[in-house]
Amino acid sequence: MRPDARRIEELSLNSSAPPGQLVYDGWILRLLRGKAKRARSINPVYESRLPLETKFAFCERLYRQQGVPALFRITPYVTPSDLDAQLERRGYQRFDSTAVEAADIDPAQLGGASAEPMELRPWVDAVSELRGSPAEHRTAHFARIDGMPLKKLPVALRDDGEVVATGLAILEDDCVGLFDIITHPSAQRRGHARTVVATLLRNAWELGARHAYLQVQEDNVAARRLYSQFGFAQQYLYWYRGRPGEME
Repeated sequence: MRPDARRIEELSLNSSAPPGQLVYDGWILRLLRGKAKRARSINPVYESRLPLETKFAFCERLYRQQGVPALFRITPYVTPSDLDAQLERRGYQRFDSTAVEAADIDPAQLGGASAEPMELRPWVDAVSELRGSPAEHRTAHFARIDGMPLKKLPVALRDDGEVVATGLAILEDDCVGLFDIITHPSAQRRGHARTVVATLLRNAWELGARHAYLQVQEDNVAARRLYSQFGFAQQYLYWYRGRPGEME
């Protein structure tokens, strides 16, 4: 049975957990510097007991001390239910709306070419090259994934020996999350992303996964069209709230 949207949110939190996070009155505070906002944002998960003003002040002070912008990740499950409106009144602006999609894995759809497995460290280096990431982001990316106590399957596609596309599967129970599906701009529109997705799902199926989820920018029409070919459909949206000059 496919997990419901709330369980998918739990899986997403688990598969993006960085080292050194805190729980504060029902909010998960993540402070890992790097590109992934999920690893450096405030995730209001459980009910609050403290006054919101007290919590806002604590979070803003903590993130300022760590040199990380205070970003709030807003899902349909945040508490209190008016938190999004409260943040807007406080001057936090909405950005980066993301769709969480899920599918039942159909092995009949997963034939064709395959991407090759890679060791995690060189895979992270390859992803960083495709993104043009600075060294600090590369280090944070590796630390987050390497420290995760879940099965990880990094893959890549090469052209003339150079990595042109990447992807990552993270397994938990009978579910798999797909991440870092990236194709170099010069190699796009050649079916590389489809090959990566099919490889990740096929590898995950062989290890017992029967359901999959992923996260994609809401306005990324091309990617969402590709994922729909594997049965992915939107389960819910989330977005971030940040202060002007800190929304990145």
